[in-house]
Amino acid sequence: MLSDDELALLEAIRDHGSLSRAAAALGKAPSTISHAARALETRFDALLFDRRRYRLALTPAGGLLTQEAARLRQDVARLTRRVKQVAGGWEDRLWIVTDELLEFESLLPVVRDFDALGSGVSLRLTHEVLGGTWEALQDGRADLVIGATNAPPAMPGLRWFELGSLAWTFAVAPRHPLAREAEPLARETITAHRSVVVGDSSRRGEGRAYGVAGGQSTLAVPSMRAKILAQREGLGVGWLPARRVRGLLARGELVEKATADPREPNVLYVAWNGAAEGRALQWWLDKLRQPRLAKRLVDGLELG
Repeated sequence: MLSDDELALLEAIRDHGSLSRAAAALGKAPSTISHAARALETRFDALLFDRRRYRLALTPAGGLLTQEAARLRQDVARLTRRVKQVAGGWEDRLWIVTDELLEFESLLPVVRDFDALGSGVSLRLTHEVLGGTWEALQDGRADLVIGATNAPPAMPGLRWFELGSLAWTFAVAPRHPLAREAEPLARETITAHRSVVVGDSSRRGEGRAYGVAGGQSTLAVPSMRAKILAQREGLGVGWLPARRVRGLLARGELVEKATADPREPNVLYVAWNGAAEGRALQWWLDKLRQPRLAKRLVDGLELG
């Protein structure tokens, strides 16, 4: 490892091309710089400076030493900051997993507020679907989950609170055959048509899907936005977040249909492992307990 002075010497010679100009830049006598340069070559038992030309230059070995020493110094500085950060109660990294029901755009202002803290904590945000959200927390692939559905699973140290309640509406494209059917739609009438579902991202078992009867044909899509678009195009039917499709219903791009078996609202949860509660996690939990933010996350953005 080079000292700061030794690295500064190498960089000065690289940038200025002579001992005298490097010495002037460093505020030292040329003889001091010359002695330090030879001491470096002796230390590494390698020719670091090319003295054959009028302009002094680094040899390939000297260039490598300069480059790698600068990188190592940056790495040490970053490591020092991270150690102080963790010693101060901040996590090194916070992994947040949101259920796909929530839209990433709704979290952007929260990320911006977190960045303003200057904590140094690295954020990783990913999303899962249905059972995959709880599974991520159980498997250690998440420090915090937001918007998980269904009741919290049995898990040592699990802590949670309710984020809000998500209401659903059964909707079809105006040209879909179900748009002309008498209401309320019977289960048998619905199951005769393909359902659009967002695929469960659980790694265990076959996963699950809401509002799908046994034997019903399905079209699995990667996101709720894709599901809304597919149903708008008449590619299938199913339940959609009521507030996110208000505009499409108002413009007649989707038609709401009453069903004989209404779907109850889903409770969405925020959950984390209580055994690890650093300052970053606590900050996010405090934010998510704010009613206005919770409502914005649960309601989502209307699809235009």
